[in-house]
Parts: sequence; structure tokens; C-alpha cells
Amino acid sequence: MNQIQNKNFLRGFPPDGRYLIAISGGRDSVALLHWLHQRGYRKLVVCHLNHQLRGRSSDADANFVEKLAAKYDVDLEMGSANVRALAAKQKISIETAAREVRYNFFAQVAKQRRTQAIFLGHHADDLVETFLINLFRGSGKTGLGAIREVSKRRIEGDDLTIVRPFLGVWRGEIDRYVGKHRLKFREDASNKNLAPLRNRIRGRIIPYLEKALGRNIRHSIWRAAMIAAEEEHWIEDQLLDATDVDLRAGASSAKGALSVADLRDLPIALQRREILKWLRTRKIINVGFDVVEDVRLLLGHESRVAKVNLPQDRHVRRRAGKIFIE
Repeated sequence: MNQIQNKNFLRGFPPDGRYLIAISGGRDSVALLHWLHQRGYRKLVVCHLNHQLRGRSSDADANFVEKLAAKYDVDLEMGSANVRALAAKQKISIETAAREVRYNFFAQVAKQRRTQAIFLGHHADDLVETFLINLFRGSGKTGLGAIREVSKRRIEGDDLTIVRPFLGVWRGEIDRYVGKHRLKFREDASNKNLAPLRNRIRGRIIPYLEKALGRNIRHSIWRAAMIAAEEEHWIEDQLLDATDVDLRAGASSAKGALSVADLRDLPIALQRREILKWLRTRKIINVGFDVVEDVRLLLGHESRVAKVNLPQDRHVRRRAGKIFIE
């Protein structure tokens, strides 16, 4: 995994800085902590959130991470959340609830520790699986390029910089690294459960496709995902320059509303992207094409519909030339 040292994006995160690192106790995050520590990153803050999903196993994970932080002599921040109860309350999947709680925890710690960057252990296989999941869900390029080596996530008004050094490293390489350095880690038995979509993609769909096509498809999908991510990053920069001034002006005068007139002036592709970005910044999760398109149709001069249902019993309405959430 030495090739990571040559990555330009890591130059923006020198070893003498203070950073958070998410540690679940699994092999990927344990390998990342060791890899960073070996390269002089000594001001790390280990962050672990107990999701309370696996009873005593979750508690054992937390105990393992606590000892791991002590071994590396780095700071530790622990959190806990009843993810199952939260998912039921908000009528969302456990995976979505866990992700939202986790990032909120990271953002809170980042604010307390006065840092804005966190290292995550996502690797190349994760990128491939996420690309396929979003493809099967009908995502556009926004979803297909969702995972990047460096990205920002806005949480409670603050930007959290997410750094993924292993995004070009395959699971097999991590396994060999862990074996070479004899690193101890926690095995998550839920990874063998084929009920979650990601586990089915990993354990059944990708092997089936490779057998049917007679070749390794992971590298091709990985390249497509990286290209999509770079193009999406460029498009977002263009959106910022081309549309934010007008739309933000409309938004500020109506407490977060979008201006119907300003949106109508944009090409359809930019309308969809602006609406998607607007919904996400207002914590509307599980937003798919149908929701974005329903909101976009509110712009029509002849549209008689003035309300669109959103997840979690929320709604988008159009009134007096503005589109807003209630």
C-alpha cells in the first residue's frame, strides 16, 4: 500500500496536523490507524460510536477500540446511540439511521476538538459496491460519484472534510497488510448476513457477474466510479459559480426557499442538481430521482400541484413564487 504516499490529496493533510479517525474495530479501520501512525500521524483522535445493534458484541467493540487508542497513545472520543430506535422513529432504514448518527457524532467531535478533517477506512471494494448500489437504485452521476478521496459534508452549518486514503486499495491488499503486521481486529459477524443489500452485492451479485462475464469486473467499475466522482466534483464547481448567487438570494429572503423564477431559467439538468443539493442541505434523506422530479415539476406554469410528499412526513410546497419545505 506504499503507492498511497504518492497521492497528491494527502499533501493537504500533513502528519503534524490534528485529525479525527473513525475506528469501528474492524480490519479496515485498524489497518488505517496503523498505516497513518507508521507515517507520523501522532495527533489523531480516535472516534468510535456504539450503535447498540449487536448487544454484547457492540460493547466488546467499544472496549477493543478503547484499548487500541491506549496502545497507540492517541486521544479517544466514544459515543453511543440507539440506532434501531431512531430508525423506527424516523421511518428510515437502520443503515441510513446509522450513517446519519455517525456523521453527526463526527461533526460534534470535530467541533469540540477544533479540527475539520476525519480519516475513514473506505477502500476500493467499498467504492465498487456503492457504485453498483446507486446504479441499481437509478441514481444519476451525483450518486455514482458519491464516494471520493476527499469530500466535504455539511452538518449543522459546519463543513466536515472526509479523507479516504484507502480508496485505491483493495480488500485483499488490506488483508495482506493486516497479516504482515499481525494486527488484531474485531470481526463483524453481521457482514455474513445477506439481508442487507451491500452484503448481497458483495457476496452474490459481483461474484455472479464475474463468473458470467469470465473476468474481474471490479477494476472496471472502480475506474468508472473514480471518473464519475471527478466529473461530479467539476460540475459542482460550475454550479457554485453559475447558480448559487441567484438562488441563494432567493433563498435568503424566504428562509431557505428556492425561487421558482430563478430555477426556471436553468437547464433541466441543473434544475435537478440544484433541487437535490437543496434537499440534502435540509437533511432530507433517501432522496431519489422521483422525489427530485416531483419537486421540479412544481416549476411548471401549468402545474396544478403545489405539494410534494417527502420522507419522514415532510412536504415541499410552492407558494408565491417560492418553493419551501415544511
